Amino acid sequence: QVQLVESGGGLVQAGGSLRLSCAASGRTFRSYSMGWFRQAPGKEREFVALMTGGGTSNYADSVKGRFTISRDNAKNTVYLQMNSLKPEDMAVYYCAADWTTGTPGYWGQGTQVTVSS
Repeated sequence: QVQLVESGGGLVQAGGSLRLSCAASGRTFRSYSMGWFRQAPGKEREFVALMTGGGTSNYADSVKGRFTISRDNAKNTVYLQMNSLKPEDMAVYYCAADWTTGTPGYWGQGTQVTVSS
């Protein structure tokens, strides 16, 4: 059974930083894209960042320059370093993996990020 388990969410003041982690189990995603989405209350889930199996990264315009995605294939884990957080970054952040079909085939349960102004 494949599982993606996020951790690292929490409450932070605007301008602060958080680092999210997503540990995968049940299969390896070494050669597949892993990334992050987020969903704020009353809004649709939106793409945040992904990193391909080859190490190429892609970001939403809203987070470029502030967020950094990385991965440790030995640990089957993807990270999201979030700096200069803004109140509009507040959302549930979801880990996602394997875009083979064009959309992620696997999702985590989500971790809450709250940014106070």
